[in-house]
Amino acid sequence: MVDDVTSTTVGGTDATTRPTRHRQACQAARIADDYRSRDVVVLDLTGITPIVDYFVVATGTSRRQIYAVADEISRVFKEAGDTRLGIEGYDNDSNWTLVDFGDIVVHLQDAEARALYDLDHLWADAPRVDWQVAAADTAADTAADTAADTAIPTNDPGSDTA
Repeated sequence: MVDDVTSTTVGGTDATTRPTRHRQACQAARIADDYRSRDVVVLDLTGITPIVDYFVVATGTSRRQIYAVADEISRVFKEAGDTRLGIEGYDNDSNWTLVDFGDIVVHLQDAEARALYDLDHLWADAPRVDWQVAAADTAADTAADTAADTAIPTNDPGSDTA
Protein backbone atom coordinates (compact mmCIF):
# COMPACT_ATOMS: atom_id res chain seq x y z
CA MET A 1 0.00 0.00 0.00
CA VAL A 2 1.38 3.41 -0.93
CA ASP A 3 1.15 6.42 1.37
CA ASP A 4 -0.69 9.30 -0.33
CA VAL A 5 1.53 11.99 1.20
CA THR A 6 4.95 10.85 -0.02
CA SER A 7 6.46 8.22 -2.22
CA THR A 8 7.29 6.18 0.88
CA THR A 9 5.41 2.92 1.16
CA VAL A 10 3.61 2.22 4.40
CA GLY A 11 6.41 -0.09 5.58
CA GLY A 12 9.09 2.41 4.52
CA THR A 13 10.91 2.69 1.22
CA ASP A 14 10.76 -0.54 -0.73
CA ALA A 15 13.89 -2.69 -0.86
CA THR A 16 14.72 -1.70 -4.44
CA THR A 17 15.02 2.03 -3.68
CA ARG A 18 16.35 1.93 -0.10
CA PRO A 19 20.08 1.79 -1.09
CA THR A 20 19.59 4.76 -3.43
CA ARG A 21 17.82 6.81 -0.78
CA HIS A 22 20.54 5.91 1.72
CA ARG A 23 23.21 7.17 -0.70
CA GLN A 24 21.23 10.33 -1.39
CA ALA A 25 20.83 11.08 2.33
CA CYS A 26 24.59 10.66 2.71
CA GLN A 27 25.13 12.87 -0.34
CA ALA A 28 22.97 15.60 1.23
CA ALA A 29 25.05 15.32 4.41
CA ARG A 30 28.26 15.59 2.37
CA ILE A 31 26.96 18.73 0.66
CA ALA A 32 26.06 20.27 4.03
CA ASP A 33 29.54 19.44 5.30
CA ASP A 34 31.22 20.77 2.15
CA TYR A 35 29.32 24.02 2.63
CA ARG A 36 30.70 24.32 6.18
CA SER A 37 27.69 23.16 8.18
CA ARG A 38 28.50 21.82 11.62
CA ASP A 39 27.37 18.71 13.49
CA VAL A 40 25.93 17.01 10.40
CA VAL A 41 23.91 13.91 11.30
CA VAL A 42 21.96 11.41 9.21
CA LEU A 43 19.23 9.55 11.10
CA ASP A 44 17.84 6.31 9.67
CA LEU A 45 14.12 6.34 10.43
CA THR A 46 13.16 3.36 8.25
CA GLY A 47 12.36 1.16 11.26
CA ILE A 48 10.67 3.91 13.26
CA THR A 49 8.16 5.72 11.06
CA PRO A 50 6.54 5.06 7.67
CA ILE A 51 6.43 8.78 6.86
CA VAL A 52 10.12 9.40 6.13
CA ASP A 53 13.21 7.23 5.79
CA TYR A 54 16.05 9.64 6.55
CA PHE A 55 16.54 12.92 8.37
CA VAL A 56 19.64 14.92 7.57
CA VAL A 57 20.23 17.45 10.35
CA ALA A 58 22.90 20.14 10.15
CA THR A 59 23.77 23.35 11.97
CA GLY A 60 24.32 26.39 9.80
CA THR A 61 26.53 29.31 10.71
CA SER A 62 24.34 32.01 9.13
CA ARG A 63 21.09 32.38 7.23
CA ARG A 64 23.01 32.91 3.99
CA GLN A 65 24.99 29.71 4.55
CA ILE A 66 21.81 27.75 5.35
CA TYR A 67 20.22 29.00 2.12
CA ALA A 68 23.33 28.05 0.13
CA VAL A 69 23.19 24.50 1.53
CA ALA A 70 19.46 24.21 0.78
CA ASP A 71 19.99 25.51 -2.76
CA GLU A 72 22.87 23.14 -3.49
CA ILE A 73 21.11 20.05 -2.14
CA SER A 74 18.02 20.98 -4.17
CA ARG A 75 20.13 21.51 -7.31
CA VAL A 76 22.01 18.21 -6.99
CA PHE A 77 18.87 16.22 -6.25
CA LYS A 78 17.03 17.86 -9.16
CA GLU A 79 19.88 16.94 -11.53
CA ALA A 80 19.50 13.35 -10.33
CA GLY A 81 15.77 13.48 -11.16
CA ASP A 82 14.52 13.77 -7.58
CA THR A 83 11.65 16.19 -7.14
CA ARG A 84 11.62 18.43 -4.11
CA LEU A 85 8.18 18.23 -2.52
CA GLY A 86 8.55 21.38 -0.46
CA ILE A 87 10.75 23.82 1.35
CA GLU A 88 9.86 25.66 4.55
CA GLY A 89 11.56 28.54 6.35
CA TYR A 90 13.44 29.72 3.28
CA ASP A 91 11.56 32.89 2.37
CA ASN A 92 11.30 34.35 5.86
CA ASP A 93 13.58 35.14 8.76
CA SER A 94 13.41 31.60 10.09
CA ASN A 95 16.30 29.98 11.90
CA TRP A 96 15.26 26.58 10.50
CA THR A 97 14.97 25.62 6.83
CA LEU A 98 13.39 22.28 5.99
CA VAL A 99 13.85 20.72 2.56
CA ASP A 100 11.44 17.84 1.86
CA PHE A 101 12.22 15.16 -0.73
CA GLY A 102 9.60 12.72 0.57
CA ASP A 103 11.77 9.87 1.83
CA ILE A 104 14.55 12.29 2.84
CA VAL A 105 13.97 15.44 4.86
CA VAL A 106 16.83 17.87 5.37
CA HIS A 107 16.76 20.09 8.48
CA LEU A 108 19.12 23.07 8.35
CA GLN A 109 19.07 24.98 11.62
CA ASP A 110 21.09 27.68 13.31
CA ALA A 111 22.70 26.73 16.63
CA GLU A 112 19.84 28.20 18.68
CA ALA A 113 17.13 26.25 16.83
CA ARG A 114 19.23 23.07 16.89
CA ALA A 115 19.56 23.29 20.67
CA LEU A 116 15.91 24.26 21.20
CA TYR A 117 14.26 21.56 19.04
CA ASP A 118 16.98 18.92 19.62
CA LEU A 119 15.91 16.60 16.82
CA ASP A 120 18.85 14.31 17.59
CA HIS A 121 17.38 13.64 21.05
CA LEU A 122 13.76 13.60 19.86
CA TRP A 123 14.65 10.81 17.40
CA ALA A 124 17.22 9.16 19.72
CA ASP A 125 15.90 5.69 18.81
CA ALA A 126 16.96 6.20 15.19
CA PRO A 127 20.32 4.72 14.24
CA ARG A 128 22.89 7.25 13.07
CA VAL A 129 24.26 6.63 9.60
CA ASP A 130 28.02 6.91 9.14
CA TRP A 131 27.51 9.26 6.21
CA GLN A 132 31.20 10.13 5.87
CA VAL A 133 32.09 6.54 4.99
CA ALA A 134 29.05 6.10 2.76
CA ALA A 135 29.66 9.42 0.99
CA ALA A 136 33.34 8.54 0.48
CA ASP A 137 32.34 5.15 -0.99
CA THR A 138 29.89 6.85 -3.33
CA ALA A 139 32.53 9.39 -4.40
CA ALA A 140 35.04 6.58 -5.03
CA ASP A 141 32.48 4.63 -7.08
CA THR A 142 31.68 7.75 -9.12
CA ALA A 143 35.37 8.46 -9.71
CA ALA A 144 36.00 4.85 -10.76
CA ASP A 145 33.01 4.92 -13.13
CA THR A 146 34.19 8.21 -14.62
CA ALA A 147 37.74 6.90 -15.04
CA ALA A 148 36.46 3.74 -16.73
CA ASP A 149 34.22 5.76 -19.04
CA THR A 150 37.00 8.13 -20.07
CA ALA A 151 39.89 5.66 -20.23
CA ILE A 152 41.78 5.84 -23.50
CA PRO A 153 42.70 2.43 -24.84
CA THR A 154 46.36 2.04 -25.54
CA ASN A 155 48.04 -0.29 -27.96
CA ASP A 156 50.54 -2.64 -26.39
CA PRO A 157 53.53 -2.90 -28.74
CA GLY A 158 53.93 -6.57 -27.78
CA SER A 159 50.35 -7.54 -28.59
CA ASP A 160 49.14 -8.94 -31.90
CA THR A 161 46.17 -6.55 -32.06
CA ALA A 162 46.60 -3.23 -33.80
